[in-house]
Amino acid sequence: MNLEIFKAGTETVLELEYADAGIQAGFPGPAQDYAGETIDLNKDLIRHPASTFYGRVSGSSMCEEGINDGDILVIDKSIEPEDGDLAVCCLDGDFTLKRIKFDRRSSRLYLMPSNRSYQPIEVTPDNEFMVWGVVTYTIKANRKRRG
Repeated sequence: MNLEIFKAGTETVLELEYADAGIQAGFPGPAQDYAGETIDLNKDLIRHPASTFYGRVSGSSMCEEGINDGDILVIDKSIEPEDGDLAVCCLDGDFTLKRIKFDRRSSRLYLMPSNRSYQPIEVTPDNEFMVWGVVTYTIKANRKRRG
C-alpha cells in the first residue's frame, strides 16, 4: 500500500452550514431550520495542527473496514498509539495502513489488515518499524465519479 502524505493546512477558516441536531438514518424526522449553524472542519477534525497530516489511501487492505482506495486520512503524529488503533506505520521503509494489535501473552506486535485476502504482519526485531501516526478520521467520497 502506498500513501501520499500532505501537511494539514489550518491557516484558513471555512465555516459550512450543518445540521447540529443530527440527520436521521432511519425514519425521517421533521425538517429544521439550519440557518446560522456552522462548522469549521479545520477546528473539528484537527486537534494538533503542527503534527497533523493528510494521507490518501492507495490499495485495498482495509476495505472490509470501509477504507478504500482514494479515501483521505487525517493522521495525528502526536498521539501515542494504543492496541486497536488504526495507524500509518513505516515497516522496512514502506508506509502501510493497518490496525495495531499487541498480543500481551506473547509480547508480539501485529499489523492487522481488514481484508481477508491479506495476512496479518508480525513485526519482529529484524524489522525496521515505527508508528508514523494514528488515524483520527477518514474522509471519503460517497458519490462515485461519472465518466
